[in-house]
Amino acid sequence: MTSPLSRRADGDAPELDTVRLGFIPLVDCATVVMAAELGFDRRYGIRIEPVRQASWSMVRDGLANGSLDASHALYGMVYGAHLGIGSAATPMSILMGLNHNGQGITIGKSLAEQGVRDGWSMARAVRDGAGLTLAHTFATGTHAMWLAYWLAAHGIDPARDVDRVVVPPPRMVAAAQEGLVHAFCVGEPWNTLAAQRNEGIIACTSQAIWPDHPEKVLAATDDWVTRHPNTARALVAALLDTARYLDTMRARDGVARRLAAADAIDQPYTLLADCLQGMSSDAQGRRWRDTHPLTFFNDGEVTYPFVSDGMWFLTQFVRWGLLRDVPDYEAVARAVHRIDVYQDAAAMAGVAVPASPWRSAVLLDGVTWDARHADTYLSQFAAAASTPASTSNEVTS
Repeated sequence: MTSPLSRRADGDAPELDTVRLGFIPLVDCATVVMAAELGFDRRYGIRIEPVRQASWSMVRDGLANGSLDASHALYGMVYGAHLGIGSAATPMSILMGLNHNGQGITIGKSLAEQGVRDGWSMARAVRDGAGLTLAHTFATGTHAMWLAYWLAAHGIDPARDVDRVVVPPPRMVAAAQEGLVHAFCVGEPWNTLAAQRNEGIIACTSQAIWPDHPEKVLAATDDWVTRHPNTARALVAALLDTARYLDTMRARDGVARRLAAADAIDQPYTLLADCLQGMSSDAQGRRWRDTHPLTFFNDGEVTYPFVSDGMWFLTQFVRWGLLRDVPDYEAVARAVHRIDVYQDAAAMAGVAVPASPWRSAVLLDGVTWDARHADTYLSQFAAAASTPASTSNEVTS
C-alpha cells in the first residue's frame, strides 16, 4: 500500500520515526494497542510504541516530562493538567477522542450484602450514618466526574457525605476485596471482572449517566504538538484508521485476544470479548447487551474532539470545587482541543468531520447539557461542593 505521506511534500513527513504512546490497561486502550499491531501506524510513516502505564498520574507526569510523546488519557485529566489542578500547569492538547461509553460504578460485595445495590439504597445508608469510602481513578478524571454526578443525582453530596480515594484501575477489584473501598467507578474490564467473580454488582454504567458520553482521548502537551505537527497529524490519522477498523464487530474477537496478553490488559480473553461486544452481566445471573456499548469510531462521531464535551468537564470542576473561579469555558476548551490537527488527519484518513464542534445531551437526572448555555448550567443543581475536592488521596498498594 502506498503511504498517504508519500503523496505529500517531503516537508510534511513526520519529524519522528517512533512515537512512544502511553496507555492504561483498560478495554478502551484498544485503539492505541491495535494501531501498532495492525500496522496502521506505518501507513503514515511512523512506528507507534505502546507503553503500558501503572496509573493516570504516571501518564500525566510522563507527558509533562517527555518520557511519553502522547497517551491514552482521561478527558478531565487533560484539563486538570492544563489548568494546574493538583500539579504544575502544563499547556495540553486533546488531538482526538478514543471512545464513548464503557465505564461503570460497582458496589462491592460487602456493601451489597447489606442491601446497598443502587444509588437510592446507598443514599439511605448514608442517611443512616454509614461511613462509605468510594474510589475513582483520578481527581479530575472522568470516573471522578461520573461518580460525583451519580451520587448527587441520588441526593448524596460527594464532597461531604462520603470519602473518596484514588485507586489505579487494575487495583480496583482488589481494593474492594480487601475492604479498602466500598464501591468504585472505573473503566472496563474491571467492573465486569468484579461481577463475574461475585465480588460486586454493577450499579450503573456510565452510558446510563450520559448515553454516548466522551471518555478517553489522545493527549499530548501543547509543546510536543507545536514541535512535531506532522507527527501529530500522522499519529491521529493512524488511530482514525484503527478506530474505524475496531468498530466492525468481526474485528473484535482478534482484538480481545491481543488485549488479553500480559503486555496489554492481562485478563481472560472471554472477559475482554464480552466488554468489546457490549455484553454486560451481574452477580445475580442477568446478562444483556448494552444499548449504548463501547464504541471507538461511529463514523467519526467518537473521534472528533467536540468543544462542547470539554466544556462540560470544566463545569463539573466548578461544581465540585476543583476550580474556585469560573473560567471562560469556551476559550479554555478551544485552546486545548486541536481541531486543526484533527481536520488535517481526517482528510488524510478519509474520515468525515462533523459540521459543528457542539453537541448536547440529556443526562440521567433529566438535565440537559447544552454548551450554548454553559454559564447558567450549574444553576440547575442544588448540590455543590462547599470545600475543594481532594486531589491527593491515592491508594496504590
